[in-house]
Amino acid sequence: MKRTKLLSILLFTPFLSMAQTEPAPYGATPSERQLRWHEMEMYTLIHFTPTTFQNKEWGYGDADPKIFNPTKFDANQIAAAAAAGGFKGLISVAKHHDGFCLWPTATTEYSVASSPWKEGKGDMVREFKKASHANGLQFGVYLSAWDRNDTRYGTKAYADAYREQLTELMSNYGELFTSWHDGANGGDGYYGGKNEKRTIDRSTYYEWHEKTWPIVRKLQPMAMIFSDVGPDMRWVGNEKGFAAETSWSTLTPKSKDGKPPVPGQVDETNLSTGDRGGEYWIPAECDVPQRPGWFYHEDQNDRVKTPDQLFEIYLKSVGRGGGMNLGLAPMPEGILHDNDILSLKSFGQKLKETFKTDLTAGAMAKASNVRENHEQFSTAKLFDGDRYSYYASDDHVLNPSVEISLPSAQTFDLIRLRENIKLGQRLDSVKISVWENSSWKLIGEATSIGANRLIKLASPVTAQRLKVDLFAPVAPTLSEFALFKEAASNFGLATTERKRVAKQDMTIISADKHVSNAIDNNLRSIWETTTSRSKFIEIRLTKNEWLTGMQYTPRQDAKLAGVPTKYKVYSSKDGKAWQTVAIGEFSNIKANATAQMINFSTPVEAHYIRFEPIEVLSEDKAFSVAEFDLFVK
Repeated sequence: MKRTKLLSILLFTPFLSMAQTEPAPYGATPSERQLRWHEMEMYTLIHFTPTTFQNKEWGYGDADPKIFNPTKFDANQIAAAAAAGGFKGLISVAKHHDGFCLWPTATTEYSVASSPWKEGKGDMVREFKKASHANGLQFGVYLSAWDRNDTRYGTKAYADAYREQLTELMSNYGELFTSWHDGANGGDGYYGGKNEKRTIDRSTYYEWHEKTWPIVRKLQPMAMIFSDVGPDMRWVGNEKGFAAETSWSTLTPKSKDGKPPVPGQVDETNLSTGDRGGEYWIPAECDVPQRPGWFYHEDQNDRVKTPDQLFEIYLKSVGRGGGMNLGLAPMPEGILHDNDILSLKSFGQKLKETFKTDLTAGAMAKASNVRENHEQFSTAKLFDGDRYSYYASDDHVLNPSVEISLPSAQTFDLIRLRENIKLGQRLDSVKISVWENSSWKLIGEATSIGANRLIKLASPVTAQRLKVDLFAPVAPTLSEFALFKEAASNFGLATTERKRVAKQDMTIISADKHVSNAIDNNLRSIWETTTSRSKFIEIRLTKNEWLTGMQYTPRQDAKLAGVPTKYKVYSSKDGKAWQTVAIGEFSNIKANATAQMINFSTPVEAHYIRFEPIEVLSEDKAFSVAEFDLFVK
């Protein structure tokens, strides 16, 4: 009789304090530094070099260090603005492709030591580090592998010098949360006055795995190494800040042209989505500039992203299991523009107000199955605010459901789910329903949950009872279910729109019937032509105008065919005598296909404008344009 009673207790008493078995890890799992990175969620990237003073997007490497003299440089103003936006880290672009170093390196004279800023005795990297820590931010550095100034580029001597620069940065600036490495390597440059194009074998030149990244691992073991291929976090494949709707944190890097996958030499087709069951834990970092470009341009002061735009990026980056890396661009004087600061502050307020109140407070939940019927894996873990405590089912239950009852009906439009990623990314998908009219009504679903999944509903829903259906190849480990209501954003900037030539006053001289697509104020329409018939595009105005610049907007359909990277612009009063008014490059147009402004050094009187694409991304002789614009005094 006593044995029968004891057996009854063992079978029917819930949550006994007995030995319990955690689920075995599934697939690739994150390292400790990756866990810390997931918890950060958001950080900023500061582009500020002589390129800022040249009003360019990529520096050529030929700028005189004497132009670098920010008269009001204030690292604290920049770091404080980032902190006000809710960001948790700041990355200093210690050296961009122009080769100019923001710290007094022993490897080159092309640095702040040769500039008039602080009489050559300044260290901007150190000032960014101090300001970051003073504002509660973690600090990291970006070091461009490509150097368009260094005469040694392409030789072993430069690769060795690059590793010396990395060693300096890893050794002298305290604990770093990231070491950021761009995939751009090789091309046109100044190279000590040679003014030539240099190429390198990206798969072997930097010896990333053999010599370069081991420096970071040795000197900064907790620093996340970024490149388009990892090894700790990957590029998301675009500069819009959006991960794919399904974006796994696991990835099997693909080689390009049979060469090893290293920065700038990787097949990008799976970067946005990751791979279900990928060999490595390499989550997506979603980088995006706060302005159209990464560097400051005065004509973009009224094109700063709004808090609502930043919030959408947050939902599609952090909210899809990745990280949000926002580029900030100080003005030449060395501070952020007021519009940038206001946008960051308003975004921070929106973020704080949205996630201030979890509407599941006081909720009760019941699962169709609880692992070993033990409280360690109970549904209470969904509401305790701990990322790593979790609800789990028994190993044989792969499709459990959880019914949630709120103390009272709540109105929400955001659902947040998290897995305990210490045990891998286990869930294939989830479905969320509400009890309505005596039945369950589906309101949202998602795939690839991971560290953070935010589901934005099309419109607010009011409910008191909800159900979550989980689908996984192994026992799921859900650590959070939360409900929120997106806060409103009251934000506006004073615009300083430049005066444009009306499209009806522009004619592109071509017999092509689709030519009007280039001047129809519709970015979705594209004009495609070939440069074999004519090397340039000629625009005729109805009358002479004093032009201050033009704008080329590339195709917006994610294709690269016919998109120029280098150009020349000519003007004429009579269509016979022509003068060159601009020569340049659209440096980052492949990754950031935004409108490209071409500013003329002085206003020019013109009746005709020619745009000549010198180089295009596609190998054929195509040229494409979504829109041309001309600006007048």
